[in-house]
Amino acid sequence: MKSFVKFLACMLAVALVFTACGGGAGTAAGGKSPVKNGTYVDKVIYSISTDQTVALKDVIEGKVDLMFTSVPPVLLSGLSDEDRDKIDVYPVPTGYWSLLFNPIPNKAPYVWKTEAGEEMFNPVAIKEVRYAFNWLINRKKLVDELLLGEGSPMYTPCTVGLPGAYRYNILASKFGITETGDEQKAVNMIENAMQKASQLAENKGKLVKENGKWMYKGKPVTIKSIMRVDDPTGRLPAARYIHAQIEKAGLTVEGFERDRKTAGSLVYGGNPANYDWTMYLEGWGSGGFYVTWETPLCQMYSPFYGYMPGGGEAEFWNYSNEKLDVLGKKAAYGQYLTAEEFFSETTDMCAIGMGEAVRVYVVSQNDLFVANRGRFNSRLFYGTSDGFNGWTVRCADVKPDADGPYKGKRVLRVLQYSAQGSLFMSEWDPVGGQGFSDSYSTAFFNAVTDNASFDNPAVGRLEFAMSTVDVANAKFAPKFVATGNKTEEGDDELAMGGDIPVPAEAVMYDTASKKWVPAESGQSVATVATGKLVDGYYWHHGEPVDLNDVRYAFAFAYEWAIQDGEGDLYYDAPLSSVTLPSLKTTKGIVFNKDGSITTYSNYFHAPIPRDTAISVGGLSVKAANPGRRTNVPWEIYEALAEMVVHGSKSGTVYNFAKDGGERGVEANVKNPDCLADLKAKLEEFVASKHIPVSLKDFINEDYALKRYKASIAFIEKYGNAYITTGPLMFEKIDPVTSSVVLANFDKYPYKSDYFPNMFKTDLTEIQYVKAPVAPSADKDAVFEVTVSKYAYPEVERVPLDKGKVEGRLQLPSGGEKTYDAKAIGDGKFTITVPASDLAGLEKGVEYIMVVLTSISDEPPSANSVSFTILK
Repeated sequence: MKSFVKFLACMLAVALVFTACGGGAGTAAGGKSPVKNGTYVDKVIYSISTDQTVALKDVIEGKVDLMFTSVPPVLLSGLSDEDRDKIDVYPVPTGYWSLLFNPIPNKAPYVWKTEAGEEMFNPVAIKEVRYAFNWLINRKKLVDELLLGEGSPMYTPCTVGLPGAYRYNILASKFGITETGDEQKAVNMIENAMQKASQLAENKGKLVKENGKWMYKGKPVTIKSIMRVDDPTGRLPAARYIHAQIEKAGLTVEGFERDRKTAGSLVYGGNPANYDWTMYLEGWGSGGFYVTWETPLCQMYSPFYGYMPGGGEAEFWNYSNEKLDVLGKKAAYGQYLTAEEFFSETTDMCAIGMGEAVRVYVVSQNDLFVANRGRFNSRLFYGTSDGFNGWTVRCADVKPDADGPYKGKRVLRVLQYSAQGSLFMSEWDPVGGQGFSDSYSTAFFNAVTDNASFDNPAVGRLEFAMSTVDVANAKFAPKFVATGNKTEEGDDELAMGGDIPVPAEAVMYDTASKKWVPAESGQSVATVATGKLVDGYYWHHGEPVDLNDVRYAFAFAYEWAIQDGEGDLYYDAPLSSVTLPSLKTTKGIVFNKDGSITTYSNYFHAPIPRDTAISVGGLSVKAANPGRRTNVPWEIYEALAEMVVHGSKSGTVYNFAKDGGERGVEANVKNPDCLADLKAKLEEFVASKHIPVSLKDFINEDYALKRYKASIAFIEKYGNAYITTGPLMFEKIDPVTSSVVLANFDKYPYKSDYFPNMFKTDLTEIQYVKAPVAPSADKDAVFEVTVSKYAYPEVERVPLDKGKVEGRLQLPSGGEKTYDAKAIGDGKFTITVPASDLAGLEKGVEYIMVVLTSISDEPPSANSVSFTILK
């Protein structure tokens, strides 16, 4: 571990030298690439490697420019000095491991009868057993021994050290969960829970402990653990350690070594009722930069989001928790009046999720991304919370090829590690909730697709892309109104409303009549905002993006989320469960004469009103596939929908459901068979001069035919139908070799330097926080803090001279008290808590001081330290 820490320190030092000298990762000979529409690069070539050691060697030797997936620390620690000098390392706190349990039936007597008729006692159906894993695991041991120190213990879905995460992560301290755990406490907790279960009438005489092992009907009580055989230095040995800990509690573990695809199919694609597994050590990426954390909290704790056991599939057994769904939907759909209420209830949500322990967090990783230093004119851009991402590819300034078939062209070669040898894991379904759901797909669609807005990769701030919003003139007047229903406690049920009247000219799409109709009269809402499409956007088939795409996407989303009678074929229940609550917040839209659209909504994101305006007012051409950065032209959505509802030329039955099953085959815009049917449907539209019902009275036949023919031509030329809006487009997809080629799209409205210039910013990094030694109530407590700053995406750190540094003392009441720091010089600060304040705190109790630092209006960096007042 020490040698690896020394290695990273050396890497940083080398990077600083190169920056100072103007070489390496700084400005290369020949300067930056010329500015043009789209990207600096002319092409991007993605390939795969099934061996991480070989992949790293390819980056070092310049056969590829960067490795998009992170590299295990153990591989980097073994490099020679010569090889280390050839690469830049980007350490980012992005990945994490968590234990997911199959808690079926999640109620006493904790027995599940399989299809074969066998009764299985499931120990992780007991909440107290699951919760005990928080103490059973020594998280620090895993960080030190398997991650070589490149990580942190993790207790919640909120990445340690990122802005706002501290609100939720301090819950671990409040619950008494520590980084080293408490093995004996955990064993006792499990023993007590099992003894209690054995006394249930249904289990008496069946659930017994014999010779230190729990047995049910004469067979060992077993946890079925899925282990990732393709993660031999990380999750595989981690799972083995956890298995050994479980055995100490008298439970038996049956391990199943599986690769990524098989494990994912069993755990996320299978019915928990099949009882194929009861525990899985997951690996996740952070998913992006979060300023407020409702998205990961909903995703990882609330069943409605579709990431808990059962996945929300109607025919599966599903884990359910009404309280988590209520709180999750309130947060996700903007149903709070104040930031204080938002943070209070999302903290409650996190606490409930931790207590339910269907998902138990283990460690976060400082993922290490590598690039060949000599190939780039400047440092790569990356997500400060998710590492290499779509912006890394979009903003890469690579040197031109010196020879070969692309001589003189700027070609970025991107390598991804895949133990399966495939870049294509999920279906490329732009409608269903599980389409484009794997990390490999994410690498592609984030590079080629623009949406209305996006999160700035450096600071997480919402930025405009396809749509601008008049934030200054947005209006907010939120209030709660009675729904007419009663809560379980007998109180009036309240929902978000407001005092802004919806005007008479506002319309909505009526899915029953298939018409645009006046919005319901007499309504008032919380938020109104106006947005407009950015001029100059084109789909990759060459036709302009226009308001018809927005109008169609709006209608499509409602059509497939609302069921108009039992026989409604234009309805998808799993999709509706995710999208309908959000759609219900919109009460009317006005199509203005200047091409803008004004939206009236009962969505209000209390912590950041600016985000509320952008979310409500932004114009989206995305019709479905919630949670993914995907979109296609209206004619592709229409053709897919008609294939699902009215059939395909080949006779194949299609749907938008995960894994299809008995309901047919999931739509896929790169699958050759589906593509042939999609093209045939578009040709059918041409022959019939088809106009979608939601666009009648808004487009003519000539316009529709031009769109259909443009999509047909794209499919014929490029062999896929993922026609979208970003600066790069799919030129070639080869499933056989698992390679993908992207080409610069020169009709993109932004120049190649536009976003790089936007992202460059000064950020802070907290390097050191020290609590006072033996603090007491008779003297001031002084906390020492050291802070540096750097110019993202560069690496050089210098002491913070100007900025904001403050400490926030976490109070037992759930509130906090803020103390401004005093600058000492050279990046050093002190935070003083007066003795008079300490006198009011309980002695012998652990308290937490959170330190926040920032330079301007960016989300602050955060770190924390605990202390106990002794006297």
